[in-house]
Amino acid sequence: MDEIKISGVIDNIIYANADNGYTVLNLLVDDDEEEDTIVCCVGYMPDINLGESLRVLGRVVKHPSYGSQLEIISYQKSLPETEKAIERYLASGIIKGVRKGIAKKIVAKFGKDTLFIIDTEPQRLAEIKGITINKATEIGAVFREQNELTRAVMFLQEYGVSISHAAKIFKKYKDKTISTVQKNPYTLADEVWGIGFKTADNIAQRLGIAADSPHRIRSGVKYILDSASANGHTYLPEDIILKECCDLLETDAENIAKNLMQMHIESVIWIENGEPRKIYLNFFYYAESYIAKRLVEMAAHKANTNPFIEAEIRNIELSENIKFADGQFDAIKTAMSEGVFVITGGPGTGKTTIINAIIDLLEQEGMQIELAAPTGKASKRMSEATGREARTIHRLLGTNFLNEDRQRQSFAHDEEDPIDADCIIIDEVSMVDVPLMYYLIKAVAAGTKLILVGDADQLPSVGAGNVLHDILGSGIVPCVKLTEIFRQAQQSAIITNAHKINNGIYPDMTDNKSDFFYMQRYNSDALLTTLVGLVSERLPKYLGCDPLDIKVLTPMRKSPIGMYELNRLLQNVLNPPSVTKTEKEFRGTVFRLGDRVMQIKNNYDMPWYILGANGRTVEDGAGVFNGDEGVITFIDTNNKSLEVTFDENKLASYDFTQLDELELAYAVTIHKSQGSEYKAVIMPLLNGPEMLMTRNLLYTGITRAKELAVILGSKETVFRMVDNNRQVMRYTGLASRLREFDRIQPESVNFKAADRI
Repeated sequence: MDEIKISGVIDNIIYANADNGYTVLNLLVDDDEEEDTIVCCVGYMPDINLGESLRVLGRVVKHPSYGSQLEIISYQKSLPETEKAIERYLASGIIKGVRKGIAKKIVAKFGKDTLFIIDTEPQRLAEIKGITINKATEIGAVFREQNELTRAVMFLQEYGVSISHAAKIFKKYKDKTISTVQKNPYTLADEVWGIGFKTADNIAQRLGIAADSPHRIRSGVKYILDSASANGHTYLPEDIILKECCDLLETDAENIAKNLMQMHIESVIWIENGEPRKIYLNFFYYAESYIAKRLVEMAAHKANTNPFIEAEIRNIELSENIKFADGQFDAIKTAMSEGVFVITGGPGTGKTTIINAIIDLLEQEGMQIELAAPTGKASKRMSEATGREARTIHRLLGTNFLNEDRQRQSFAHDEEDPIDADCIIIDEVSMVDVPLMYYLIKAVAAGTKLILVGDADQLPSVGAGNVLHDILGSGIVPCVKLTEIFRQAQQSAIITNAHKINNGIYPDMTDNKSDFFYMQRYNSDALLTTLVGLVSERLPKYLGCDPLDIKVLTPMRKSPIGMYELNRLLQNVLNPPSVTKTEKEFRGTVFRLGDRVMQIKNNYDMPWYILGANGRTVEDGAGVFNGDEGVITFIDTNNKSLEVTFDENKLASYDFTQLDELELAYAVTIHKSQGSEYKAVIMPLLNGPEMLMTRNLLYTGITRAKELAVILGSKETVFRMVDNNRQVMRYTGLASRLREFDRIQPESVNFKAADRI
């Protein structure tokens, strides 16, 4: 699409979003025609006002309701020069308290010099009747701030910063914007949400900052460690970080090593001695240390042994008409006496039975219990299984509102104000990463019992760390691993095949009369044709469900049967375009009314609310988290926003600039499905890289199915995955930290992690 340049004066501002600067305006174009030419311009212009002159670069787009518009790519503006334009500019409301009458008097007094006077000698405005000296000073201050914003936006545009990012940067630094960026543009990557190392590095290069500048090297180190944490690592070995820094920054290892030491001295990173040395971001080092210290303290705390505990467990058997296996009986008994206890096992091994028995016993003793899980779906399942309220961990902790440039979470409950409970039971702990575990442990009061429940053979958390695996591997925290599959569970081929896979045995793929089906397809075209038929017609009819209750789980994001292609295909089948469905295209993805979507990053500031039957808000809060799923229930093209209704009926509104936080979710990766349970699961499996196509990936995908699991593709691929017991390497230190604290007295280690982060 061709780009065009035009110049003109702002004739009318139709719409302006004060939060993000999205604006719709009419531009009176400078040309030689006798009749005025008006062009409707749309885009992010956070600092424009009536009467200002604009030079804009844009492209013509066709709006379905409003016709042709010029979508702004970049713009430059200048202040009005004629007396008429200056008067209109001042009367536009840009300066609080200056209305048409006052604007007319000011221009009548100072003429074309008006704006120069306001900028340099605002006190002279007090010469006009009705303007006090305080008011005159205030007018000057507001005018100068507007000019600073204009200068900052223009300056940043020259260095490739988008208008929306420029407005965000100015909001942070105000009149110090230009000087801050010129002095050290890498500050932006640390302090402004949404500005990363590569953007800052691009600005730095254009400013002529040296490639071996300490600012650049330190920012590069943090970028690599941040990227490592996104891949699950809490630290990197020194040799790896030196190599990656050399590749990224194109400088020598000696210079990088020198800066690493300085960053350690300044408590930006932590260097742990060893061979090789381990390089942490400070947060992860102290978070792991704090988790380990508290868990060791909890493990050392033993509850008073109830002499009647065995009789009480037998009473539960009688009242519930069940018979606990020996392992279950011992697990229940042990859990009642331990300060912290881990219960792990695969599907059908009785974890829920044990949890319910523990809850009954605790309630008999009058204890207050809190139940939680990492996601909304997992907490809902926990509620259904126990018959008691369970919440997400975030809601249990109580999310606080944050400023938009904060990059770490803050919760209402912490060491100073812990969760009011005698026992906290957390399910699906395999999903819990180091940051969330750190915030949870901080909020557990001394003497409160903590019970962690999960399947250690599931994929590790999406976020950094391998918490459940490390806790079990340390040998420090009391735990039980359940292996016996109970009779009722043995009727499910999903469960029996999942355990076969986990034990390295090929699943039974011949019995298609149960809840586990295999359909052979050896090319992607045939596979996709079958998949569409299954999702849209056959399985909804077979199960009596909505197509949105069926989830396609794929190992990969990019491939002919990867997440992106599957979502495009399924969207067109399950939610096709219609004149009654509003839609918004964003970076190649069409978001349409009725689409199933998933949040793909933690947004701790996102407000949400829940409506009651009368349409009034009955609950509100903040925080939408990685993996949360919902449906687009409203798209407002005028206000450039859309609304998503998430599980638990939480409604959240997204500005169009925030759509990079959402993905279509007709199909999701198996990694993203952790903690979720779907009525039916379809897994397309043809081929893929060895490091990805692993046993526990297959196991995790199958165990997401509640009523039906369908494998669609190649039997040979399934067998290769079963044979491939490769574990993805994660650099984490929690297990060694637990063993370290267990060797010493925890009381002798006196620090609060929050003080170091």
